[in-house]
Amino acid sequence: MGLHRIKLLLLFTFTGVCTAQNDITLSVFTVTSKSMTVQWSGHSGASSYKITATPKNSPEQPVFAQFSGNTVMGSVNSLSPNTVYTMQLEAMDNALNVLSSAETVETTAPDVPSIDQAYSKTSKSITVEFARVSGAASYILRAESNTGDFFLETAVTDSPGTVVGLQPYTDYILSVMSVNSGGRSQPSYPIEARTVVIAPKLNTSSASNDSILVTWPPVEHAILYKLIMIREGSSTRLVINTTDTTVKFDNLESGTSYCIKGMAWDAEGRIGDDLTVCQITRPQTPDVTHVQVTPGRSLGIAVYWMMVQGATSYMGLTTNGKNCSTKDSYCYILPQECGQNHSVYVIAYNEAGPSSPSQPAAYITYPCPTENIWVEEPTAGNCSVMWENVPLVDYYVAFIKRDDGTEKSCNTTKTTCQFFCMCGYTYLTSVFPYNQAGTSLFAHVLNYTTIPCCPQDVTVKLVSTETLEVMWSPVKGAELYETSAAHTNNVLHCNDTSPVCALSDLRCNTPYSVTVTPCSELRGCNNTCTPHKHETAPCAPEILDMTQTTNSTYRVLITTPNSPSTNYTITATGHYDKYLCHSINNSCEFTQLPCGSIYEVIAVATTAIGKSLPGYSKTLETGPCCPSTVNVTQVTQAMTNVTWSPGTGARSYIATLRSTHGEAKCHTLDSHCLMGCITCGTNYSVYMDAISSTGHKSLCQYQGFSTSACCPTGVNLYRRTNNSLRVYWRSSSPQAYNHTVELYGTGANYTCFAAAGSMYCDIQEGTCGDVYTVVVAPVEKYGVKVTFCLSRTYSVPCPGSNAGIVISRRRRSVK
Repeated sequence: MGLHRIKLLLLFTFTGVCTAQNDITLSVFTVTSKSMTVQWSGHSGASSYKITATPKNSPEQPVFAQFSGNTVMGSVNSLSPNTVYTMQLEAMDNALNVLSSAETVETTAPDVPSIDQAYSKTSKSITVEFARVSGAASYILRAESNTGDFFLETAVTDSPGTVVGLQPYTDYILSVMSVNSGGRSQPSYPIEARTVVIAPKLNTSSASNDSILVTWPPVEHAILYKLIMIREGSSTRLVINTTDTTVKFDNLESGTSYCIKGMAWDAEGRIGDDLTVCQITRPQTPDVTHVQVTPGRSLGIAVYWMMVQGATSYMGLTTNGKNCSTKDSYCYILPQECGQNHSVYVIAYNEAGPSSPSQPAAYITYPCPTENIWVEEPTAGNCSVMWENVPLVDYYVAFIKRDDGTEKSCNTTKTTCQFFCMCGYTYLTSVFPYNQAGTSLFAHVLNYTTIPCCPQDVTVKLVSTETLEVMWSPVKGAELYETSAAHTNNVLHCNDTSPVCALSDLRCNTPYSVTVTPCSELRGCNNTCTPHKHETAPCAPEILDMTQTTNSTYRVLITTPNSPSTNYTITATGHYDKYLCHSINNSCEFTQLPCGSIYEVIAVATTAIGKSLPGYSKTLETGPCCPSTVNVTQVTQAMTNVTWSPGTGARSYIATLRSTHGEAKCHTLDSHCLMGCITCGTNYSVYMDAISSTGHKSLCQYQGFSTSACCPTGVNLYRRTNNSLRVYWRSSSPQAYNHTVELYGTGANYTCFAAAGSMYCDIQEGTCGDVYTVVVAPVEKYGVKVTFCLSRTYSVPCPGSNAGIVISRRRRSVK
């Protein structure tokens, strides 16, 4: 295989001495479709370097290049596009011996593509169509200006590709490069193309409801303009070609939107960008259909018209400078002046501007109210209301309304009206002028009051214990009311303009004379009014003492500061309940108050006039509740255990067992107690003192308790001549009981019973010489045996002795 020597391109050389190295490194610096530039580190002692490019997976011949010993970068040319090469570097001495070597693998760039054509569709872009290249993963479009002051590269994936960001009507030199993993190819043969002109910047306006004016500034390099107009909702187009920069479209529909597209041609006959704007024509002139003066407090007019196409809003204007705006077919113009004759017209608006004004519609407003009204009363009861003349009035209606609701009206074309007036009344007089538009929105009201009459329905009411509320129907014309409450030499006054008065800080349980006197500045006061008698509420009682008379009865003593006919109510309020006690004297008893409770006790006095204030409250604590159950259990012959259920309100207890022989007590916080010093065979009364935390005590008595029968004393065991044993004892109980005798021996056990009154019991012995434990116990009612009696131990010899020998005594265990 022959090797071809290629002309070498020396890029970098070293002029200094290289440092000696044992190994060299190799890297690819640049790659094109037909060449690769590599860079390596120098090797000490190398006089030349050889680079060999061997294609992989290809039958093509290797290509090599040789460089001097002071070169560290070089290119290998005449390579094949889109081919993988193994690049090998060899450092050689003068004898061409290889001192060191290195290699790397790299791919050449794809082949150079060719441009088919380039054209411009917009003023800022050029589209390039080119032939695809095998092995290219993408392409780079390059655009350059002729002057060299503009350079732009754009990456695309396929043909055609577009370069954007250009200037309108400008020449550009375009080329394309193919790209793969190895790099990019050389640029293609360049082609020149020019961008198209920009679109004309259309400015539209509508000066009338049937025309649209389109203007635009001249477009540079444009020789002809094209306008296309389409009405909204229509497919019909109107096309105009012109060299002017102004076009007016006439005979259009009013209030209708038209869209206009503008384009320009250059000298090459290429059409440039297009721009579309939409413009609506001005609306048609609306027709006013109705004008109405609006009722209400504020004088105004309502204007109605026919809505027109394309209008977004309307404005109504009057000849006196008032206006209103709306989107509806009507609007209100507020406020309007009374007594005026004007006209109104309507203008429709949209984005294009206003329409022509409608034909004016005339209207007249309500007459102005009468400004000066007065009442004359030449003689008592003969009154006349009078007023000044008002312009633009057809007639007047005068209203005279009395304060009791009686009303009179007078319809006249004159300026006076007569009416009958009584004392003690206020007359509200008003005059309404009328014309064809209606009446004035309001009228001045004149109050005319005759001399005030005395109130006939005076009510005096007790609203609190020491306050009287005096009420009466208002007397129109009275500007002030003097209310007085007299008692002996004390007089209280209340001056007010309202028909109510509160006379406070009065003395309780005291009668007062109350008088209401109406007054006015013009007529003075009417001092002939009749007084009214009324008494204040009773005085509040106070609690003097509270005592407990029985377990559930408590007596309350109170003060009685009122008249003898006063009733007193004492209320005891607990947490969950309430009790009342009524009395006419200074004491009252609460019965059946629950035990273990705390009550707030308040006393209130009541008479026919009303109730007093509650007196100061006091706290009543009832005695604690007795335990509901008490159980007494005898533990030994002289000791008992007493247990009980807790009592509500009780903190400690004193349990007492009482008999004719004495009593036993215990004081405890618990609900049980162990008591000694109990006498056998004795009936006891059971008592319990329940004591609260504040020291209140309740005495409780329960069913009696009887202790068990007394154990016998002097128990002895004898042996008799007939080989029997006799147990003898002495009874300690005041009454006779049956007894049971039990003998427990080492050989046998024996039991015998003795009837009431008997002091011994005989037992037939089986063997002699045994040791016996003897227990003698009384048997109570229902056969219950006393279990507290002591046992004794005896040794019984064989015949020859008749007396048992007591070995020991011991107490039997309590069962």
